[in-house]
Amino acid sequence: MGTSKFEIADYLDSKEMIAEYLNTVLMEGNNDDIINAIGHIARAIGMTKIAEETGMSRPSLYKALSEGAKPQFATIMKVLKAIGGQMQINPLSV
Repeated sequence: MGTSKFEIADYLDSKEMIAEYLNTVLMEGNNDDIINAIGHIARAIGMTKIAEETGMSRPSLYKALSEGAKPQFATIMKVLKAIGGQMQINPLSV
């Protein structure tokens, strides 16, 4: 019996699950982890839909969210808005 590759995007099936996943990565991950997470969420929602909402082409979107990519902050903000997210700053508890 073979095994299949685990795809987190297959489990990001609700706004709540997406928010929980992204918030966890934002708290615990590094820059690359955050970009990868945003890519997983975009794939879960649909790259075509995200491309349309951001005004980017699908190839550009895949490239911006690929492993090792260094997308511009404006690109990240466009994608966050398209996936239904927003940034919020909370003070760190010391």
